[in-house]
Amino acid sequence: MAIASRLQKTLLWGAVVLLFVSPAFAAGAPPANPEHGRQIYAECAGCHAMTENGMGPLHCGLVGRRAGSVPGFAYSEVMRESRIVWTPEKLGEFLKSPLSYLPGTNMGYDGLYDARDRADLIAFLQLATTDVSACGTSAPQ
Repeated sequence: MAIASRLQKTLLWGAVVLLFVSPAFAAGAPPANPEHGRQIYAECAGCHAMTENGMGPLHCGLVGRRAGSVPGFAYSEVMRESRIVWTPEKLGEFLKSPLSYLPGTNMGYDGLYDARDRADLIAFLQLATTDVSACGTSAPQ
């Protein structure tokens, strides 16, 4: 009985420590790095560009924009009708696994699995929304 009691106390204290210490570690995570995000974005260049539609829609000004709303781009029906507004949180969920997040999307990309890479990419996309000079020389006005 004494062993079971000690085990219960150990598990209880472990849970308490996780409850209070985990948020501290999360809060202490380094801030997202938009310059690293710019490097990651280079991997997206096969389909996307910041300033013009290609195989995928342009990304300059993406954060805060409604999904499926770039003029002149032929979106999938599911994207056009999704009513998603691209917040950092929604982008994080989508980029993790586009095909799972929005079944029927034309974005045939498995996903960006690394949370730090996603955060950095989103930081770059946010920068390209608040500072169009980050989009390049032919940024849409």
